[in-house]
Amino acid sequence: MNGILPLWKPKGLTSHDCVMKVRTLFKTKKAGHTGTLDPEVEGVLPICIGQATKIVPFLTDTNKTYITKVRLGSATDTEDAHGKVTEEIKITNPPTDKEIEQALSFFTGSIKQLPPMYSAVKVNGKKLYEYAREGKYVKRPVRETVIHNIERLPDENPDPLSFSFEVICSKGTYIRTLCVDIGKKLGFPAHMEKLARIRTGSFTKENSVTFATMEQAAKEHRHQELLLPIIKGLEHLERLYVDEQLKEKIQHGQKLKRPGEIKKDPIVLTYGEEVLAIYQIHPDHPEQIKPLRVFHG
Repeated sequence: MNGILPLWKPKGLTSHDCVMKVRTLFKTKKAGHTGTLDPEVEGVLPICIGQATKIVPFLTDTNKTYITKVRLGSATDTEDAHGKVTEEIKITNPPTDKEIEQALSFFTGSIKQLPPMYSAVKVNGKKLYEYAREGKYVKRPVRETVIHNIERLPDENPDPLSFSFEVICSKGTYIRTLCVDIGKKLGFPAHMEKLARIRTGSFTKENSVTFATMEQAAKEHRHQELLLPIIKGLEHLERLYVDEQLKEKIQHGQKLKRPGEIKKDPIVLTYGEEVLAIYQIHPDHPEQIKPLRVFHG
């Protein structure tokens, strides 16, 4: 059983919990997720099953789209609504719509972030949240990320001390930290009130499935129908269609002559719609391409 399950992760479960539930439902040990979501965050969490686990790092590397809400006036140790309040002020003059728009526009392109203490970033071989739980604060490495687009969204129940926005960003972006930094730009302590990931690569909220759908499909022995083909997780990469002669060489993991149209890697090699392998340009012999991952059946 090979393919990608476009799961809509519910609140209250860790990403690992979701993988374990999928392993049970699909009766497989070979399953892995493609980008952690915090327990209280819902959203698109593609889970790779069988041979598809080989593409996890390539799918993790894709852009993500989130919808989030910022709350002004208070900061927390976790940078979200579930942490301990560390700073709180009364806001008598909330920012105008124009000021919010200007603040959001500041955070486009390449930006630097200081990862939150409650995160899985490692310092000296230890995760930051482990230091935080011990009450220890260590120097955190500044990370660079890319905000491709950020856009304010209308709120159903407008509140002068909160606002929502949609952001398209590169992997490794901390939306909690982005909310805090936007608050600072406006001159107020802030935290992330809520968050949902609505897109990962080519997987969207609209084409995701819930556990309820999955459990019903499993009862009817048609849960395999919920899996999408491996190529769906590789649509963001260069693609090379090959003939039957090359197919055999690829399946044996052989190096190939680099086609002239290939300008960057990684490259997905397919025979029809069947994904055969992922190749890269040979680092020592750029006239060749060599395998990174080879898929078997």
